Amino acid sequence: MLFGVLCSGAAISAFGQTSSARCADSERALSPITRYEGIYRFTLDNDVVAKRDQDYTNGLKIAWSSPNVRSFADDECLPQVLQSVGKLFTRVYSPTFEQGNVTVTLGQAIYTPRDKLATELIVDDRPYAGWTYLGFGFNARSQYRLDAYEINLGVVGPWSRAKQVQATFHRARGINLPQGWNNQLGNEFGAQAVFERKYRTDFLGRNPYQSGFGVDVIPHWGASLGNVATHANAGLEVRIGWGLPDDFGTSPIRPAGDNSAPRSREGLSQFTRVIGAHLFVSVDGRAVARNIFLDGNTIRDSHSVRKKWAVGDAVIGVAANFGAYKIGLVRVFRTREFEGQKFSPRYGSITISGPL
Repeated sequence: MLFGVLCSGAAISAFGQTSSARCADSERALSPITRYEGIYRFTLDNDVVAKRDQDYTNGLKIAWSSPNVRSFADDECLPQVLQSVGKLFTRVYSPTFEQGNVTVTLGQAIYTPRDKLATELIVDDRPYAGWTYLGFGFNARSQYRLDAYEINLGVVGPWSRAKQVQATFHRARGINLPQGWNNQLGNEFGAQAVFERKYRTDFLGRNPYQSGFGVDVIPHWGASLGNVATHANAGLEVRIGWGLPDDFGTSPIRPAGDNSAPRSREGLSQFTRVIGAHLFVSVDGRAVARNIFLDGNTIRDSHSVRKKWAVGDAVIGVAANFGAYKIGLVRVFRTREFEGQKFSPRYGSITISGPL
């Protein structure tokens, strides 16, 4: 509901248009949800495709990304709440950019131990945990570089309603309900500040984002700071295919890793006509200082396990883009995250994005 309220007022438009052209058009069908331009994105992570039901078992993220804006803090087509967040952000740091956009996300992540029929605390496995959050992102790009800033605010514990969401999924699939949610982490407000920088390099020495065959490499590095997750990360993605989209890759749910880049002015008209498909592989490694889902609650006693400080993901996937629409299918292979973990986590992800 909160996501819908925010998005319904998100009046933002293409870079450089007049305010009347950018903010008008209130009589469109489905107004106010589709009143203004923007890209909506739905991502679902789940381990059912890997025939698992443990560790990071489900993730859901709904996001809205604006077209280009003139300012994060003062754009007449941004709702007041986003302008206020933008002002707070630019007081701390005000990036310069050729193109920029704003994102709003609503997400949830669910974590469970391996044995979900046990009602008692499983001392040698990870705790039950849920994380439900609202995110604000600010993306600044040039043609071959993207800086993504993200602020996530939410709750961990029973307030996250992860138990109820998982029960709904299990009932729909006709499988046993987990029995150990009484041992989940306690309620705690969570905050996370994230930065990630990406570069994009074309291997063929021409613009592959309009039509034809293309190969590009997208390295990234970044960091997360907060009581939910504190880590530094780095990795890269390689894409090969036809009509590569003018974005910075396809990710499963990862802070600041989403396909949320503003479109470049030069590629906009061509991008909306391109039909393409590509394969991609990516890796991401993290040096982990804190992970609340393994370390437990911050200021209260709770179950915890001994986490590993180095964790890595390997990703393989396929994506297709139809003008401004895109769908991506991903398989993720993660290294073990804590001492005594029986299996390396694996899961699948699907992302669908486009204008309404």
